[in-house]
Amino acid sequence: MAKVVVGMTTSLDGFVNDRTGSVDRLYPDLEELRKTEFLKDVIAYTGAVVMGRRAFDMANGDLTGYEFQVAIFVVTHRPPDHVVKGQNQNLSVTFVTEGVEAAVQRAKKAAGTRDVTVVGGASTTQQIMRAGLADELEVGIVPALFGDGLRLFENLGDKPLELETIRVMESLGRTDIKYRVVR
Repeated sequence: MAKVVVGMTTSLDGFVNDRTGSVDRLYPDLEELRKTEFLKDVIAYTGAVVMGRRAFDMANGDLTGYEFQVAIFVVTHRPPDHVVKGQNQNLSVTFVTEGVEAAVQRAKKAAGTRDVTVVGGASTTQQIMRAGLADELEVGIVPALFGDGLRLFENLGDKPLELETIRVMESLGRTDIKYRVVR
């Protein structure tokens, strides 16, 4: 059965964007990031993607050339009116209005034995972690201090998560750490 893998790139002090909402310092060179062993592994093991609406909106409705060529389930209260560009026989986009649990359930079915990767959206990631749906956590840490912005590890609920380190990789001025959620 599919594992649910959540995570994002953060600054060293735990922010997924700076006080102006920018992620530029976290992703200085996306083309180089695509060449890293870390991202190649994530892409190879991903069978479906869950993402939040804000992460989807960053692509301006165009997923042409998107690295994940799989079924994508976008959690939203309001699906967009426009057609999503870039869909093909491998990449499809479904808007899920019933919440993260429904999106994860659909993504697991689509992924089969491969992973469900949650990309983008601190709120979506937090909701999945709070609901106990995450099996693994991947955190990319960039050596930058933002001091303020949107934190990834807030609003996780009262139940503490215990994590076990699976792998640590260093590349491209960043450190990527993969954890297993201990149940």
